[in-house]
Amino acid sequence: MATRETASLPTPIGMTDVDAIDGVITRIAIDPSPARSATATPLDPTLQAAMNQLAAYFAGQLTVFDLPLAPAATPRGAALRQAIVDIGYGDTARYGEIAATIGSSARALGQACARNPFPIVVPCHRVLSTGPNDHYSAGNGVATKRWLLTHEHEGSS
Repeated sequence: MATRETASLPTPIGMTDVDAIDGVITRIAIDPSPARSATATPLDPTLQAAMNQLAAYFAGQLTVFDLPLAPAATPRGAALRQAIVDIGYGDTARYGEIAATIGSSARALGQACARNPFPIVVPCHRVLSTGPNDHYSAGNGVATKRWLLTHEHEGSS
């Protein structure tokens, strides 16, 4: 039987929850409400590594994550996810630019970002629209996206 474990980490953008099943990260969620506290130290070493890496990211000490993530449902989903991961710390790219590099559409990339189960680690906050309205599905939406981009920009200068 699979062993599922969850851990929570307070961060500047809210409580960040991470789920793991048998050594694989299955979900990261950002809860912007301030009323919760962190969980006890997780038993799963992968979950502990995720907590350590997220804490280091928010401290400005980590720019690339190394965590085993649950695989994407399809090869196309894996390609879209990898294209997002390939955007460097402190950098941004437009939906259309990324899509063109992998032979996809901006809409497909947007859907991958909207459904991203691993915000921050799969940095969809680095993907920008060409118009005036950006979107972000995690935490407090666009406010969270702006905070993450500012954090990375300040850390990469």
